[in-house]
Amino acid sequence: MSTRLTIVVGVTGGIAAYKAVGVIRALVLEGHSVHVVATDAALRFVGKPTLEAISRNPVATDLYEGVAEVRHVAIGQSADLIVIAPATANTIAKLAAGLADDLLGNTVLASTAPLVIAPAMHTEMWRNPATVANIATLRERGVTIVGPAVGQLTGTDSGPGRMVEPQAIVEAALSTVGRRVADTQSPDASSGDASSVRRDFEGCRILITAGGTREPLDPVRFLGNRSSGRQGVAIANAALARGATVTLLAAHLDVEPPAGVDVLEVGTARQLESAVKDASASADIVIMAAAVADYRPLEVREEKIKKSKTGERLILELEQNPDILAGLTASKRAGQVIVGFAAETEADPSALIEVGREKLERKGCDYLVINHVGWSEGFAAERNEVVMLQSGGDIVMEAFGSKLSVANRILDVIASR
Repeated sequence: MSTRLTIVVGVTGGIAAYKAVGVIRALVLEGHSVHVVATDAALRFVGKPTLEAISRNPVATDLYEGVAEVRHVAIGQSADLIVIAPATANTIAKLAAGLADDLLGNTVLASTAPLVIAPAMHTEMWRNPATVANIATLRERGVTIVGPAVGQLTGTDSGPGRMVEPQAIVEAALSTVGRRVADTQSPDASSGDASSVRRDFEGCRILITAGGTREPLDPVRFLGNRSSGRQGVAIANAALARGATVTLLAAHLDVEPPAGVDVLEVGTARQLESAVKDASASADIVIMAAAVADYRPLEVREEKIKKSKTGERLILELEQNPDILAGLTASKRAGQVIVGFAAETEADPSALIEVGREKLERKGCDYLVINHVGWSEGFAAERNEVVMLQSGGDIVMEAFGSKLSVANRILDVIASR
């Protein structure tokens, strides 16, 4: 984005506040004017001099400073974008209730700029019904929620609630402003409030598959893949923010599904096939981002396979799983949009696209998203690089960045249809 933006970064009182320094630094290096509004609790974790040195601007903290120039309103009025990182459970609750008992709350209420928040808290707090309801409320108002990720928390705790990495927050935030600018410049843009976040999937039902299926060998072992489900969950996040009603078929996710999504857990390819058949009947758009096992064991042992009984070699006989995507496209109804995914190991870009075109023709879907994977690429990463083909084989989009920004680019293509 070449436009220089005025960006307010709100920093609140959680241990992840140290990561806010990375968010601020990345935005400054992008060439934007960054102004930090820190809560008193935030300054217990990160010092004011650090935030001022990185942002290159004075840090605002006190609601009653600068009263003569009405600073508690002026900061929000001047913002092109507001990013709150970390957003604690307390801050999220106050935002949902519309409270303005500090400078950050006043800044948000006085602004018409897009609001992006990066939650950070313990797992129990993130899953608490109060937080779930507050997140749903903010989504309905057009707030973009980035994360949280699953990982190490304070102390020995681990689970969903970890703030996502600064670069992912920055890319998601800037892409939100990019969509806003595109909307206001579009000849089809409404005459309403042009500063609101686009909700171009309002009333649309989207079915998304994510993660990787597992085919059991015995009660202990399985054949599987390294898909974490991050890209599918990112698409669910983006679709929610843009107004869609989202159903997520989750196959062994490493990341927490967003609040507000109807989640159904599946295990094997055949379980996924059955769930897709049921859920796709009412879906306007189906996005098949899950990595599905092509084969399953012909025999599943009822007891653990023991090497003392099998000897030095174990021979497994496999049979093909159903082609879920091809079956879905063969029975799709008029007007329904189906998007497939293909993770391929071809390193040459031309060969990768050619493989994608062949697969697109076989599957018969409306779009195919292709990405290169390898030992250290694609799976379980925070970023992705994709090429999107449409029916017929033409390239309609290429994207590289955080999985949330890639998700929005995919939705942009579908929306243009």
